[in-house]
Amino acid sequence: MNSLDWAVLVGYFCVMVAIGVWSHKRVDDVSDFFTAGGRMPWWLSGISHHMSGYSAVMFTGYAGISYQYGITSVVTWSLPIAVGVGIGARLFAPRLNLLRSRLGVASPLEYLKNRYNLATQQALAWSGVLLKIVDVGAKWAAIATLLSIFTGMSLIQGILITGVITGVYCTVGGLWADALTELGQFIIQLLAGVAMLVAVLGKLGGVSALWGIWDDLPAAHHNPTPSPYTLTFLLAYLFIKTFEYSGGMWNQAQRYMATGSAAEARRSATLSSVLWLIWPVVLFFPMWAAPLLVKAQKPDASDSYALLTERLLPHGLLGLVVVGFFSHTMAMCSSDANAISAVVTRDIAPALSRRARGWGHRAGLVAARLSTISFLALSMAVATQVNSPTFKDIITVVIKWVAGLVGPISIPFLLGMMSRFRKSGPTAALVSWALGLFTFWLTNYGIAGTSLQVQIAAPVAVSLVLYMLIGLVRPEATPERDAVLAHLHLGPDAGGAALPVPGPSPEGDETVGGGVDSGAPKGS
Repeated sequence: MNSLDWAVLVGYFCVMVAIGVWSHKRVDDVSDFFTAGGRMPWWLSGISHHMSGYSAVMFTGYAGISYQYGITSVVTWSLPIAVGVGIGARLFAPRLNLLRSRLGVASPLEYLKNRYNLATQQALAWSGVLLKIVDVGAKWAAIATLLSIFTGMSLIQGILITGVITGVYCTVGGLWADALTELGQFIIQLLAGVAMLVAVLGKLGGVSALWGIWDDLPAAHHNPTPSPYTLTFLLAYLFIKTFEYSGGMWNQAQRYMATGSAAEARRSATLSSVLWLIWPVVLFFPMWAAPLLVKAQKPDASDSYALLTERLLPHGLLGLVVVGFFSHTMAMCSSDANAISAVVTRDIAPALSRRARGWGHRAGLVAARLSTISFLALSMAVATQVNSPTFKDIITVVIKWVAGLVGPISIPFLLGMMSRFRKSGPTAALVSWALGLFTFWLTNYGIAGTSLQVQIAAPVAVSLVLYMLIGLVRPEATPERDAVLAHLHLGPDAGGAALPVPGPSPEGDETVGGGVDSGAPKGS
């Protein structure tokens, strides 16, 4: 990188901070901080949802998969996400919006206290927070790896730079800052992705390279499901990503909660699904063609895209692509930080402290910002260890840890909103969560030689079967729990004003929010 590339990078960072400062003026309470007060346009929510699913892991871990295996990177990654988000557009996105617009909650998990009980809410909250610390740590490590290739910075320096700047804008501006920076990051991604595609096509002989290079690439590049990314892996990943990207990991749920109505949440999810179907193909083609242009230095080829960028792009455009790397990671990490802050502030802290249950507008905002900073700091600390024997490498964390653990955490959360599972109560939720986590440990660390497909599919399969089976064998439907489900029914007026849940909750609260400033939209 030369001075022009650095100017592009520094300019990008300044714009991100400026957006955060501007968004600060739109944040008056925790509802604004966590769900944009329910005033986010559906198209902005959809773009934000799409962008919050990327990170620099795409340009390291998945670039390595593309370099070694070809088109399977789309077939077994972005295609399952596109289909999963499309399914979620019908099943989950509208109901997630109703959590805010009818039940008046500011955190996705707030409703669980009334839908199940406090123990279930806390189990899902704590385990999800711990998983996200590791997941986001992998994202920081990925961008730091790319930065080291371009600038020679150490891993620690790269993690500090990206983490601190992300912390500034997402802590100051909340979800509004996240969404607006993600819009800017989408535009940058569009320019950088097209520039890279044009550069690769120019090097390989023009547009005809789109269909003319395949005979020159290794045979594995043509196979949509090579080992270990087999058809079984594809089906398991589709199942997992349907839960994860439909709100199971909370940050995507916030995008749906932030729209004005259930119908707008559905449109938001549909837009994100379409983007996932089309845009990754543009980004992945240069990675597929990379073996014809560069020789990867790392065994997992995670440096292939960075090497390709350095070779093909002139200064200025090189800086733009590096900015694109940053934009992916900062989009995902800032959205995760906001979601985790919501869970800590609205779900965990009130369960631990009587004082937290009485937080007003100002105290709630201070707590939200402090928890955001704390989460980012912890994830940055984990990032320094991501290549240790515990985690092995970046792609292992992303594929095995996240895919394997998302099911036990998200199944009670998402299926708990659907009336067809009304009989599945606290016992079903807790047992499916606990044994799903145990299955993850067993298949990854307890039994040697377990295949990748089993490692990622077994935990979610065990959790799903137990959740449904225990609901049938030991039904725990109650009038209070049915009242919660009634408010999440997708009727013609879906997206109406916030309503209290009739009757006391199992813990004695009068509403799902369970405290002061429940997060209901202004004027509701």
